[in-house]
Amino acid sequence: MKVRLKDRISPEKALELLNEDVTTLGFLANEVRKKYHPENIVTFVIDRNVNYTNFCVAGCKFCAFQRKLGSSEGYVLDKEQILQKVEELLQWGGTTLLMQGGLNPDLPLSYYEDLLSSIKESFPQVQIHSFSAPEIVYLSKIERLSIREVLERLKKAGLDSLPGGGAEILSKEVRSFLSPGKCTVEEWEAVHRTAHELGMTSTATMMFGHVERPEHIVEHLERIRRIQDDTGGFTAFIPWTFKKGKTQLDYLEEAPSIYYLKVLALSRIYLDNFKNIQSSHVTQTMNIGVLGLHFGANDLGSVMIEENVISSTDYRVFIPKVEDMVEAIRSAGFIPAQRDTYYKIVRVFG
Repeated sequence: MKVRLKDRISPEKALELLNEDVTTLGFLANEVRKKYHPENIVTFVIDRNVNYTNFCVAGCKFCAFQRKLGSSEGYVLDKEQILQKVEELLQWGGTTLLMQGGLNPDLPLSYYEDLLSSIKESFPQVQIHSFSAPEIVYLSKIERLSIREVLERLKKAGLDSLPGGGAEILSKEVRSFLSPGKCTVEEWEAVHRTAHELGMTSTATMMFGHVERPEHIVEHLERIRRIQDDTGGFTAFIPWTFKKGKTQLDYLEEAPSIYYLKVLALSRIYLDNFKNIQSSHVTQTMNIGVLGLHFGANDLGSVMIEENVISSTDYRVFIPKVEDMVEAIRSAGFIPAQRDTYYKIVRVFG
């Protein structure tokens, strides 16, 4: 197939590319990566993923983390517990606090405002990259406020940026089966557009390898590319695959790593208005995560001090240390560098 990288890839061409062999896709994606990152630097962030509650009314079929209201296995972290986790994050050289939780009707907007303001008061240097679009939409509904009002109040309290979680596949056909209790495609888009209008950045994500078809993947990429055209507010795109174990989708076969690399490569080629694409060592193992750096990715994600959601399945998550991440990036032939939430370089490892 002849693909001219200077031309914007159409949805039809993207579907054709997914049928190409993985080496061809990898070569094309690597050429695009070099255009955006000719310095050969690969970044990672030190963060902590704090899941403040696992009570959730969404009922997503892919989730093993959620607990129903009243469950003896459910929890809500108190403010002091979270502040202790933030203090540890900063002691370990981290920059980014990622907080996400279930859709918990017992937690009002004031809980989040108090939490954010307390964190910023105690640790003004921490970058709070928290609360996915479904959480924002749920808060707007239980508080009877607009998405803009919720985001304005959270930003005033200390929220810096939004993660892209809760996107799964941005296709009505897929979401109506996979996560009917979550926000709609249009609501997810509205949250991120509004955040960008308010001067906040966010990331875009995609969780695939379950019930979607290739056209749904392309539909997802087309939507976020269109948002980025209009706002420029996304800092990165992060695709990862569904992991089974204690979910309602355990009858499915997980997507093979070859398919992950093809989708990763297609993402780099298609998202011509995104500077950063992240490879997922969390769902793919570090070996495949590093291989993804030759399939278009320029970021290897996080040295996570804590991870609870994927670990709730049968999949065992490897939590790398800084030295593990540095060595992995070097072994792939790149220059490792620590970044912050906004993809600004904090430290280059020579």
